[in-house]
Amino acid sequence: MICIAGAGAFGTGLAIALAGKGPVMLWARDAQHAKQMQHSRENAARLPGPVFPPQLQVVADISAFPAGAPVLLAVPMQQLRAMLGHYGAVLAGRPLVACCKGIELNTGLGPVALVTSLLPATPVALLTGPSFAADIAHGLPTALTLACADPQVGQVLQQALTTPTLRIYRTTDTIGAELGGALKNVIAIAAGAVMGAGLGDSARAALMTRGYAEMARLAGALGAAPETLAGLSGFGDLVLTCTSTQSRNYRFGMALGRGDAFDPAVTVEGAATARAAVARAAALGVELPITTAVVGMIDGQLSLRQAMESLLSRPLKKE
Repeated sequence: MICIAGAGAFGTGLAIALAGKGPVMLWARDAQHAKQMQHSRENAARLPGPVFPPQLQVVADISAFPAGAPVLLAVPMQQLRAMLGHYGAVLAGRPLVACCKGIELNTGLGPVALVTSLLPATPVALLTGPSFAADIAHGLPTALTLACADPQVGQVLQQALTTPTLRIYRTTDTIGAELGGALKNVIAIAAGAVMGAGLGDSARAALMTRGYAEMARLAGALGAAPETLAGLSGFGDLVLTCTSTQSRNYRFGMALGRGDAFDPAVTVEGAATARAAVARAAALGVELPITTAVVGMIDGQLSLRQAMESLLSRPLKKE
């Protein structure tokens, strides 16, 4: 049995994919939403279209999760602390797999570090990498990284989460996996702004390349392995998120570049992550010019033109 806490698009996509190989329990906080999904056999509100397999059960009571079964935490990064605070008694002690990407704004912690700080005796892993919920739910080939400091726990979870179309790679570098998944959202906002402003594909390619350098620079300063950032959780996710309108962060950036309003109900993890990253980088003496420019645009302190001029006027140097 695999349990998934959070019935948003990504949690639902994973539930559908994993229920093709065995029993899955999907928890929705809203009891009415859970009832609707169980009756209609789809998540019309968050992921319309894909039909729930017979082995997928929807519940509104998280205490229905079987004892000891691993739980995937499919909630936004900035809501993870509150969720663990409410349901920590049910979740403690069993393997937990965070499925969110970002850095907590107030503490600078990534998802693995946050779960560990609240539930120190609980095995924790992170599932991250280039993926969209609809692709996973429709059975399209997808590869993800599972980061777990305990190799034995990681191996068990890798086997449990692999399906014929969902391929899981394993690493013990939780820091690198956390930062790759978080920081690429910031660069995706910048890439979206570039395209929204009509600056062209060449500008986006340059932005992505220099953005990757920023990601690697901060991650290295925090102890991540370079090869982790070069893998699925870093470079792979960066490519996907900076080139597809399925990405919320990319769409948000496009709205910034066009000067359009963006739906405030849509979660944009990169906005909070950008602010947290700038704060951490400042404490470490690490330069993040693109991330700093993103914060300036989000806060209304810089126009896109001003942000572009600040980046293009930086001193010339070796690559």
